[in-house]
Amino acid sequence: MPKAQLIDGKAIAQAIHQETAARVSVLKSRGIVPGLTFVRVGEDPASQSYVRMKGKKAQELGIKSETIVLPEKTSEAELLVLLAKLNADAGVHGILVQAPLPKHISETRIFSTVLPNKDVDGFHPVNVGKLLLGEPGGFKPCTPAGIHELLIRSKISTEGAHVVILGRGNIVGKPMAAILVQKAKNANATVTLLHSRSRDIAEHCRRADILIAAMGQAEFVKADMVKPGATVIDVGVNRVNDTADPRGYRLVGDIDFKAVSEVAGHVTPNPGGVGPMTIAMLMANTATAAEAAAEL
Repeated sequence: MPKAQLIDGKAIAQAIHQETAARVSVLKSRGIVPGLTFVRVGEDPASQSYVRMKGKKAQELGIKSETIVLPEKTSEAELLVLLAKLNADAGVHGILVQAPLPKHISETRIFSTVLPNKDVDGFHPVNVGKLLLGEPGGFKPCTPAGIHELLIRSKISTEGAHVVILGRGNIVGKPMAAILVQKAKNANATVTLLHSRSRDIAEHCRRADILIAAMGQAEFVKADMVKPGATVIDVGVNRVNDTADPRGYRLVGDIDFKAVSEVAGHVTPNPGGVGPMTIAMLMANTATAAEAAAEL
């Protein structure tokens, strides 16, 4: 039997969805239907799947969901015109432009064009700045916000804890560090942010009370890299070849789950850990955007 206690992301996400559904119900009782619009450019299979899942969950919670699909050859100027219309539409409270975008379109420019108060993905520079400064009122990126909720609702204290984050990306690593380093409740951590140029990675990991793996390398974190009793959060989603699987591959995380489970105190499964939380926070952010627009 694995030693580690599983952190059930599905169950925690479901609890958040119930809270969001209740908030949506209150909004509807006041004549406000929260609206979330997805914009997808091209036919990337993963993007199709992600948007479909998010749209389905929005509908389940009573959020009005619309998906706009544009051809791969859509120009940046055409996408900017569409975003200007969505920004001006009072019935659209949240806008999510699904990444990755085609190479001829600047993600930085697109994410900066969505109004900060409709940026439910948390990528606008204003929201990023508020997060870094610890100012209220901005949207946090959904995956790090979801990880934060996993820790809080699993009663894993970050107060004075040494948190090691593997990966310095703008979607998970950097904002995760910004959340946990704040002088605030459920933060106050000592954060080490590791990356491909870091030295002595395994040694740093062994010092972590909380280890967050978000680097996109299949089963990188081995049991000997984990301090006994540590909390390990697995963010990665990686394909590895597997002839035994009908698809020819299987999905694994950034940690060697079976081995790490023998050492860690708490660990997230993958799937069923961080993934459901990302969608839960997106829906919660959409409710927040609608409440702000209604001045509730």
